[in-house]
Amino acid sequence: MSQYQAGVCNIGPSEVARRRQVAYLGGALYISFLAFAILKDFSSIRTVTALFPAIIFSVGFIQSRRKFCLAYGLMGSFNFQKLGSLTQVEDQISLKADRTTAISILTQALGLALLLTSLAIALNIIL
Repeated sequence: MSQYQAGVCNIGPSEVARRRQVAYLGGALYISFLAFAILKDFSSIRTVTALFPAIIFSVGFIQSRRKFCLAYGLMGSFNFQKLGSLTQVEDQISLKADRTTAISILTQALGLALLLTSLAIALNIIL
């Protein structure tokens, strides 16, 4: 999509690419942390800190797939120009749709991050 659609799409290609980069970074941090935790035989409690890189990955991944920035959705803005060039959402119906989508993305990202953290704990116990 190349234009704003309330509750559906609020970022253009350059913003999507930025979110994809965040997902790659978070994924690399998560995998590195997991390998380190397994090698150093972290306790399950310490392995819970895998949640932090998992959140970075999850938020970036879901935003890039949905072409929707949760922060922009909560703030009531969108961007299809150069990075950081925001336009404000004018009408209340669109603003409500954007905020609903943003909360949905946040919920999905937290769910995925918790799943990845559970996986890290399980792998650390097994291995």
